[in-house]
Amino acid sequence: MKLPVYIGMLDEAEATLAASLRVVAEGHVDEPDVHLILQTLAKKCDVHREALKPVIERYGEDVEGEEEHRLTANGVTEIRSGPLALLLDLQDLYVLVHHIDVTWMLVGQAAQGDRDEELQRIVKQCEGDTELQIRWLKTRMKQAAPQALLVAE
Repeated sequence: MKLPVYIGMLDEAEATLAASLRVVAEGHVDEPDVHLILQTLAKKCDVHREALKPVIERYGEDVEGEEEHRLTANGVTEIRSGPLALLLDLQDLYVLVHHIDVTWMLVGQAAQGDRDEELQRIVKQCEGDTELQIRWLKTRMKQAAPQALLVAE
């Protein structure tokens, strides 16, 4: 069974995203909406990790098995500076969230195959939260793009 590999990936990715959201939030305090919303989204990641605890207890988590995967997400450890900084930082977060989104989808498929109702419920809730993260990031990038790409020097 390889589900523990994906559970481990998911737990680690949620932790990475939470830390990255907080780094970007603190680095862009001059954008009050960004600071506040990213802090809120980071708390959702913490909730997702908490929800995974009983699943990890049942299935385990195999982070060593992740070596089979070529793409890994290191997260955002520092923000950029300059006129494109916010847009690029939000884009990095967007990529991380999509990595998590597809991982939730795959774990959800396994939960259905195993008829694990508890895991299906967790996946459904967390996928919904992840979709909200994607939508907010996409909307905020659209808002920032004209200024960053056309006006800023």
